[in-house]
Amino acid sequence: MRLLDISFSEPAENLAFDEVLLNGAESGRSDETLRFWESPELFVVLGLGQARREEVLLDACAKDGVPVMRRCTAGGCVVQGPGCLNFTLVLKYDNHPELRSICGSYTHILGLLAAAFDRAGLAVVHEGANDLAIDVRKVSGNAQRRLKRAILHQGTLLYGLDPGLMAKYLREPGKRPAYRAERSHTDFVGHLPMDAAQLRRVASKAFAAPSEVEPPETWEVDAARDLAREKYATAAWRNRR
Repeated sequence: MRLLDISFSEPAENLAFDEVLLNGAESGRSDETLRFWESPELFVVLGLGQARREEVLLDACAKDGVPVMRRCTAGGCVVQGPGCLNFTLVLKYDNHPELRSICGSYTHILGLLAAAFDRAGLAVVHEGANDLAIDVRKVSGNAQRRLKRAILHQGTLLYGLDPGLMAKYLREPGKRPAYRAERSHTDFVGHLPMDAAQLRRVASKAFAAPSEVEPPETWEVDAARDLAREKYATAAWRNRR
């Protein structure tokens, strides 16, 4: 596995880069990867199959100039920005047979992360299908895209993002995990009591990543910028539903 820590200024490029990493692993051109990134600006990102008008308060986003994007993984709509550290895992099934089922893959990946937080002194638990929580408040949401040979796992680690932004830009979801009950965004979402550097260390240990950060390959950055321009920044992709 290699460790990358690269954040682009444009939301579309951050989302596109993850897909490039997945496609590289699928084709055998690149290795398994753990990537960290954090957006310098606010944006809303929909899951692959979600309908914009059902999930997002579009007038509020337009008024404040908050872009509404779409990622290539499933899962729910989230707000991205400073205070939300993202981790991207690209793994190959041949190296990790526990990833071959959807349920098993979430149990394995989130179990590793929860155990690493426990070793760091935090009681973080796997809740619902794909969340991590502290004291029954969500601190990490996760989503996946699965190809024939490789899996893309995207996760958030909330340490400073204001939950009020979720109430401002997102509708209350129709589908809720049982542990959420009827709580609103602001009552449901919590924070990890660590800074971004500490979170990077915990997640790196969880997934046995190397200690040294590598630069991305030039072709990966070029491919991400092309994919951002041709797909993620287009209205056809963002407004597909």
